Amino acid sequence: IASDGQVVVRFGHILAKQCLDQRCSTELLRASEHTHTISSQLGIVARVKAVTGESKACSELLLSNVQNLVRAAQHVLRAAEAACVKGLGQPSPDPEEEEVAAFCLQWKKNLSWHRAREALHSSRDELGLRKTREAKAEPTLMALVQEQPPQTRNIPKHPSPRKGHTVMDRHL
Repeated sequence: IASDGQVVVRFGHILAKQCLDQRCSTELLRASEHTHTISSQLGIVARVKAVTGESKACSELLLSNVQNLVRAAQHVLRAAEAACVKGLGQPSPDPEEEEVAAFCLQWKKNLSWHRAREALHSSRDELGLRKTREAKAEPTLMALVQEQPPQTRNIPKHPSPRKGHTVMDRHL
């Protein structure tokens, strides 16, 4: 789980570099650094627990760190959505950056398609406002991540993005 947190961190850093809006880029970097910190803490606590064995306090700390990492990863994905909406620059020829850009482009395309469909087929009340009960939720990066099948074959225990593995090789 801690190494998956590092994948989210790498994703956030790549996207922040491509983001055209400075505020969104700064927020994405901040969220990525926070995720990095929690992911590192989780790795340390997991190693301590492996050495010390069963301890209720250590187990509770481990669970708390996992929950914090999930929240931090969600924050990175929300910041990434804002960055995608504000606009991204051309990725460098790095395959990892191209893959991140393609992933975000797919999400933005899904979002545009959803919004267009809602505009055409939404039910409106007598004031012309959309009825919220019938409206479907907009697509999120989190949902797109969850739709991707996990790629578990040929994944080392501690992935290294520079040794042939890209950010999107692992299920976020």
